[in-house]
Amino acid sequence: MNALVENEFAPEVCTRTLLGFKNPEHGDWSRVHGPQYALLFQRALARVALNIVGIAFIVASFRGALPWIMAGAWGVAVTAVTLYVYRLEKSFADADVRAFTREEQRTHTLAALAKGALWVVPGTVFLAYADPAIHGIAWAYMALMMLSSSVTRFTAPLASISFIGLAGIGWTAGLAYHGSIGLALCAGLSSMMAVVGSIESAKASYSERFARFGMAEKSQVVSLLLREYEESEADWLFQLDAGRRLQKVSPRLAFALGRDLAEIEGKSFLQLISGPAWETGQFPASLHDLANKLKERENFSNLTVQVSIDGERRWWELSGTPIIDESGRYAGFRGVGSDVTAQRESSEKIAYLARYDTLTALPNRLMLHEALGEALKYAEKWRSRCALLMLDLDRFKAVNDSLGHMVGDRMLAEVAERLKSIMSENEICGRLGGDEFGIVIRDASDRDRIDRVARAVIDALSEPYHIENHVLYVGASVGSAIGPRDGRTVEELMRNADLSLYRAKDVGGGEHCEYEPSLHASAEERRQLEFALRSALAKNELVLNYQPVVDANSEKIVSFEALVRWNSEEHGFVSPGKFIPLAEDTRLIVPIGKWVMQQACAEAARNWPEHIKVNVNVSPEQLIEPDFATTVVQALSRSGLAPQRLEIEVTESIFLRDAEVARRALEQCMALGCSVALDDFGTGYSSLGYLRKLKFSTIKVDRTFVQGASQNSAESLAIIRAVVAMADSLGMSTTAEGVETEDEVMMIRSLGCDKIQGFHFGRPMTAQDALSLFPQTNRRKIA
Repeated sequence: MNALVENEFAPEVCTRTLLGFKNPEHGDWSRVHGPQYALLFQRALARVALNIVGIAFIVASFRGALPWIMAGAWGVAVTAVTLYVYRLEKSFADADVRAFTREEQRTHTLAALAKGALWVVPGTVFLAYADPAIHGIAWAYMALMMLSSSVTRFTAPLASISFIGLAGIGWTAGLAYHGSIGLALCAGLSSMMAVVGSIESAKASYSERFARFGMAEKSQVVSLLLREYEESEADWLFQLDAGRRLQKVSPRLAFALGRDLAEIEGKSFLQLISGPAWETGQFPASLHDLANKLKERENFSNLTVQVSIDGERRWWELSGTPIIDESGRYAGFRGVGSDVTAQRESSEKIAYLARYDTLTALPNRLMLHEALGEALKYAEKWRSRCALLMLDLDRFKAVNDSLGHMVGDRMLAEVAERLKSIMSENEICGRLGGDEFGIVIRDASDRDRIDRVARAVIDALSEPYHIENHVLYVGASVGSAIGPRDGRTVEELMRNADLSLYRAKDVGGGEHCEYEPSLHASAEERRQLEFALRSALAKNELVLNYQPVVDANSEKIVSFEALVRWNSEEHGFVSPGKFIPLAEDTRLIVPIGKWVMQQACAEAARNWPEHIKVNVNVSPEQLIEPDFATTVVQALSRSGLAPQRLEIEVTESIFLRDAEVARRALEQCMALGCSVALDDFGTGYSSLGYLRKLKFSTIKVDRTFVQGASQNSAESLAIIRAVVAMADSLGMSTTAEGVETEDEVMMIRSLGCDKIQGFHFGRPMTAQDALSLFPQTNRRKIA
């Protein structure tokens, strides 16, 4: 360790710096030399005693040969200088804590020279009075004096060298002069060795001093850093004894524990951070890990531990290392900690957001993807089945568009609650996005379970929703795929369940359809049709046909129903039963419907007699558009058609969306002077309440009731009579659809319907063919 310290902190000390002639590179002159000179006083009395004994020894050695006056004068002078040096060195005792000056060093060096000069007197003057045999004895004591100076005064090397050098030169010269050549050589060599020894000892002492300076500076820096670390808001140091009790508790640690310093000093660290778990024994796993690390005396770094502080759960990040004392025994632990509760909660929140939907609190697509993957692995391992149900809300977009996203979001949250109430431990439900949800059935060995879950979902989601004083109705369509039969990967199973969902929506919604391989072909056909339909308007592939509506009694044409047809360049003639639902699903019905409205109004205004109306079918998707009334106004103004000649036909499905939006849109059209007909009455949803609220001009009896009545179906006959009676009481007219024979005409007329539409009076025809009918309006049949 000392070698390391010397290498790191003790640079090579030059002789000039050592003697005080040059300022040191590390530290100031006073700070380097002051502590060294302060050490002189520790052995000052020993040097005084050695000098007094030396005086006595020299006087005794030269007794009888040396004049007593000379001996006495010399002894007094040496004693005086020795006491003066002692007083100087005593004044240096506090030089390590005060400023030590170059003047004080110079004074001490001059005093050492004076004492050296006095000790040269016996080796030069006294030897002339003594027998040569005395020379060796005298030199022996002088050598002891020089050795003493080298050993006890090396911390003041300039003074030591001055004394030794001057004394050594004088004695060498004196011995040589008085004939003791051998002793002179010995004195010279001894003096040189003493000077070198004094310098080397001084270098060692100064190197140690520089090393102490470096260590002190490093210690100060470390202390400063630790103090700053301790004073930071989130970090603190801790130290435990061998019994895992706190020692040297810092204020920051006490603050983190919510206790006073005196209260926690010497207390069990684990007990303080365990809270109630210390009594119950139900420790968090992370606390067990910490306890094991302390027990096994293992280093640990960035260990995240759940602690309990004043009953509040918090998270600490701890790092620690065992303390080993000088004898190699375990003495405890020392480490650093910080409160990372905020970071932990932020990380947990981020992890939650990555796997859960914030609106519904259901698992999101990622988590559902993982759950399905695990279910597939389980099914393949145990040769069982799993299932994925994908469901989509019917008519949700109407709610979102008409009432706003806040109402839509509240509805989605309510949907999530209903779904959660249906789920068992065998199912997990999540939101895939928008109004689409998914359900993973982990074990679908019971095939009936899939249908039961699907039916329960449809029934639950079809119940009315009471949101912000609105009573809203939406339904649900469900498509399912079974793994691994219908797909061995998550992506494949999700794709096939999605195809099943499309099939369920195609058949009208509110249904559950299982995956069939043929759905791939249907999906591809649908994709191609959708792609072609998107450019149908631009390519002028859409045309309007018109079917006449006649008065039931006079059989004169009163209006034409405009019917859109698509003759695709790629697919040929496409049935309306195929492309109309596709247009509604993709919302292409909105631009198509706008085009139909404009073309029908223009044809009626340009070519038809003024008493002939045009009936235009309006999709629910169009009706909920905010600018629907504007579309009607534009069609009328551009064509010049009188509003009274336009009759808008809607189906009962509009009442499954937001009834208020539908009613407001239709009332705006009525305010313009347009009439509104309710098409396919009785086949869809009960809307009797809205017949009273909304003034329809016409109720159209669906062809299924006409055909049933023609076959003497009591129910169909009763329904037609009821509709006619209700319409009469409400001041509305009735139109029977699907009349194909003369017998059906006679029957409908007898039942009291006002107007008739069907193949018997004319199939849907081109605008030119419709125009050719007007000169023949007196004919009974138009075919």
